Parts: sequence; C-alpha cells; structure tokens
Amino acid sequence: MLARFRLILGRDLLLSLRHASDTLAAVLFFLLAGALFPLALGPSPDLLRRMAPGIIWVCALLAALLPLDRLFGAELDDGSLDQLMLCGLPAPAVAFAKICAHWLSTGLPLLLAAGPLAVMLGLPADAIPVLLAGLLLGTAVLSLIGGMAAAIVCGARRSSVLLPLLVLPLATPALIFGAAAVDAAQVGLDWHPDLLLLGAFLAVAIPLCPLAAGAALRMAVE
Repeated sequence: MLARFRLILGRDLLLSLRHASDTLAAVLFFLLAGALFPLALGPSPDLLRRMAPGIIWVCALLAALLPLDRLFGAELDDGSLDQLMLCGLPAPAVAFAKICAHWLSTGLPLLLAAGPLAVMLGLPADAIPVLLAGLLLGTAVLSLIGGMAAAIVCGARRSSVLLPLLVLPLATPALIFGAAAVDAAQVGLDWHPDLLLLGAFLAVAIPLCPLAAGAALRMAVE
C-alpha cells in the first residue's frame, strides 16, 4: 500500500514538473499581489510592517487556490481518476497522496517566496522565523482543505466558482492564527499559543480532509 502511495505521489510530482508554469504562476501571483499593497497603502514603513502578516497570509491563501481547480478535475475529464480509484489504494489515501503532491509543488514554493516578500514589506528579522513556521503549518492546512474542496466540487458545473466559496471560510482560522502569531512576535508577546492552535488545526485536518475528499471522489467516479 505504501508503494502505491509513493507511486501516486511521484506521478503527481512529475506532472507538476512537466506543468511547472502552474507553480510559477502561483509564486508570481503571491509575490506580485504582495508587492501591490505598498502601492495601494502608501510607502509608510510602520503601516506596512503592521500589515505585513495579514498581507502575506492573504496572498498565500489566494495563491494556493490557483492550481486547485486542476487537482482532480483534469483526471476526471481524461478518465485517469477512475483508474486511480481502482489501483487498490483506498480513496482517502489516493486523495491524501495528491494533496501531499499539491503541498510539495505549491505550498513549499510559496513558503520559500515568503521570506523575500516579508523583507520587502519591512517585517522585523525576529518575526520572520515565526512567519515561516506558521506558513509551514498553514500551507499544509490550505492544501488539505483545498484538496477536500476540490474533490467535493469535482465534476460540478462552475466548480471554479464554488471552490473558493468552500475554501475561504474553512481556511479563515488558519489565517487568523498564523497572522496573530506574527503580530505577537512583532510586539514581543508570546506567539506560541497561536502556533499551537494552528498545529492543532492541522492535526484535525490531516485525518478528516482526506476522508471527506475520498468519499467525494468515489461519488464523482460513480
């Protein structure tokens, strides 16, 4: 079973490399959207520093949404999703493998791009590790919730419209805890509780989201 999980994960990562433009588009959107805020808010360093955690988290959330529409939809269209459902791996495990591939191909590059964006927005150096730790947990949460939502809308009409409507409300707690941790670090308060809450959110999402996604995929191929 573990070998089949690795095969699906490796297959999706290989497809991500062949369609590297999707990852590049998400990272460029993340950086460009973040770079627009100083133009809209003005060049005040204090204002940008205060708003930097929220800006980075919102940009990461929106950028993570971009490749989700193709996570299951393309394979449902070409029939390969039916073959994955018959490969002998439980449907939740298939969904989890594809969600892991989504995080590795989208969440991890966003995490790497967050440091330069934080420096550009003037975030203090001692708050950047807290930001990256939060994004490490938060991007995984976004991939899990996004994968579940992508499976639920798989095959539905106007799925590209429904997808953000499902993801954004569910991802709000991650955004709040992640941004609050960085805010606390900026003013010298204890940021551990917010990251612990974010970790607890991830611990709940890891078993529940693949189960829901697997059930939705079974319904989609029937």
